[in-house]
Amino acid sequence: CLKDAPELCCKASDPTGSPFSLGSEMFCRPVAAALLRPAASPARTACVAWSRAGAVRASHSHHSLVPAPDRLDRSELYVPGTQAKLIPKAAKSAADIIVMDLEDSVAPSEKETARKNVIKALQEVDFGNKTVAVRINACDSVFQYKDVAELIEQSGERLDMFILPMVGNASDVYAVDMLTTQAERAVGRKKRIGFGMIIETPLGLSNVHAIAAASKRNESLHFGVADYAASTKSRTTNIGGPNPNYGVLTDIDGDKPRDFHWGDVWHYALARIVVAARAYGLRPVDGPFGDIADPEGYKAQCNRGAVLGCEGKWAIHPSQVALANEVYSPSEAEVTKANRILEAMDKAQREGLGAVSLDGKLIDIASIKQAEQIVKKSDAIAAAAM
Repeated sequence: CLKDAPELCCKASDPTGSPFSLGSEMFCRPVAAALLRPAASPARTACVAWSRAGAVRASHSHHSLVPAPDRLDRSELYVPGTQAKLIPKAAKSAADIIVMDLEDSVAPSEKETARKNVIKALQEVDFGNKTVAVRINACDSVFQYKDVAELIEQSGERLDMFILPMVGNASDVYAVDMLTTQAERAVGRKKRIGFGMIIETPLGLSNVHAIAAASKRNESLHFGVADYAASTKSRTTNIGGPNPNYGVLTDIDGDKPRDFHWGDVWHYALARIVVAARAYGLRPVDGPFGDIADPEGYKAQCNRGAVLGCEGKWAIHPSQVALANEVYSPSEAEVTKANRILEAMDKAQREGLGAVSLDGKLIDIASIKQAEQIVKKSDAIAAAAM
């Protein structure tokens, strides 16, 4: 009991250490919070050792996280719920995830029709082994509760995920989680629906870590660049992509021409989403690129997202699917090198070595983790193609 060790308590003048009553005892707030905090389950706190057959630790803290379910997520093809004839075509595409949309692409007067189309598709369309998701309407709309309830009550077990738009804080996720849980229990649903949250407002980005940790249903974080640009009052009308006015001019050097170097106006937001997603075991996914007629521009955005750590990217047109799949798939050369790293490290470990050189470069346990992820993704792609 800390009443016998007052030196361990914060001073009352400290706003974070003001006294707090716990039963008949007085504690500073940080200590009381620690005493009141429920013990984490062993499954969530055990440090999971890396192995070729096992999962990589979600964090490097003692309190390791359980990663989201493994799903191939290189490309997410969006289909308006009003376009019923396009849904079977999307199901036959090469996209990893099909997202039927009830939100931005659907006018208010068409919401009911779109919802019925999506329910019918979930009942009748053969989606094969793809992940199937529905982007429901936002928490501030009058349509969300019917989206959740009717989809769960009427569509059977095929639905895998809800995509939640305009998420501003953890309470938004909690609200949808509660409604989803009630509906699932009411119908006796066997498969739990996962959540993908779209970060597309300054409020959402400022609360991105709390959002990522808000529900055990959470699987992915997405960057909604168009609404983010509008809500930050960014001076652009493009959906994703660079802005020619965002850059820096080189210094004056006599009469030499000065170079203008373009910057990435979306780098901060996307990088922050990637960090939050990876910190909580979720998949970070880059959002839309609006210029369908610019495949090279789309591919460049895919490469930039992949370098930052994204799992994949939205496709708002079928022509973008193959480009996303190409960039977000490890090349044959990368897979070959990854297998060589794993073989070299296996040999080193048998010989009692912690690190070894391969092609003149040091490889160690960190190299194993990187190589394992490449091989794992390659295996998943091969399995999906069967």
